[in-house]
Amino acid sequence: MSAPSSDPLSPDLSAFIESAVRSVWALETLLLLRAEPDRAWPVDRLVAELRANATLVSDCLGGLERAGLTLSEDGTFRYAPASPTLRALCDELEAAYRERPVAVVNTIARRRPDPLKGFADSFRFGGWKS
Repeated sequence: MSAPSSDPLSPDLSAFIESAVRSVWALETLLLLRAEPDRAWPVDRLVAELRANATLVSDCLGGLERAGLTLSEDGTFRYAPASPTLRALCDELEAAYRERPVAVVNTIARRRPDPLKGFADSFRFGGWKS
């Protein structure tokens, strides 16, 4: 079995990640919601499933909603891209993360002004997931 590729992502996917996916936590949140698109998730279930804390998950959900990727309804959240283009980019993102996780994570990390701060924040926001 070969190692995952870190080949560069398409320019459109890179731009999408840089504008809509602020962290690996946000990516994991988006992919969890995308896996069950008809399910409305209360925040506490997302917290439990992601093994994160409520503040972190709420921040991720807020960013995803502002990016037009999720909808909130009566205290729940669900996957709901605002356009077919966003849906296609989410599909491409999921495939890229499965096939080239290093490239996706590097694109997310590149977005941060200080990658070391992002690493430190992962401990503050609920622990490092390995």
